Amino acid sequence: MNNVLSPDALVSQLRWRYATKRFDTARKIPDQDWAALEEALILTPSSYGLQPWKFVVIADPAVKAQLPAISWNQKQVQDASHTVVFARRLDLTEEYIDHYLTRIVQIRGGTLEGQAGFRKMLMGSLVPPPADFNLQHWAALQCYIALGNFMTSAAVLGIDTCPMEGIMPAKYDELLGLPAKGYATVVVGCAGYRSADDKYASVPKVRFQRDELIERI
Repeated sequence: MNNVLSPDALVSQLRWRYATKRFDTARKIPDQDWAALEEALILTPSSYGLQPWKFVVIADPAVKAQLPAISWNQKQVQDASHTVVFARRLDLTEEYIDHYLTRIVQIRGGTLEGQAGFRKMLMGSLVPPPADFNLQHWAALQCYIALGNFMTSAAVLGIDTCPMEGIMPAKYDELLGLPAKGYATVVVGCAGYRSADDKYASVPKVRFQRDELIERI
């Protein structure tokens, strides 16, 4: 398949991207573009394909207005066009594993009986998790894969983002009622368009030299 985006164009967009500090509150992401970003979230890879997450999209101004107070007074969560809460599953159950296997059969065909070996492996590895395996930490790391995919996809579309760990996860959980749904907040991603007065838009990126970060063997 031919490159849809040239290597130079990809690098150019990644250089253009930065953690936006001020969003233009008057600009909203078009529906078609936002639908593509939601699809990018859905298409994010995960360990075993289990997708131990939920993406809570907040576009309601009334809800967004409550977010700075539980985000150490950072305004991006309110001013961005869309704010996404990346939440991890609190547990993996036999029912969830079977739900996933049923989805595999729906999409790829075959039978649940044909998934018996995969089911046995998943159950043996994760339900319950081994004593030395931190399921919550694992699920949180999966959310960061989704966050990275979201930010890169947005950059390709010319949409600004800001990843935010400076939040109060328990307060987000309370506001969104996540524990009752079986999820917990991990991190937030804001998306929209940079404000013309955001000075950080023109500040050069600071990265170590290539030979410090990349080793070829």
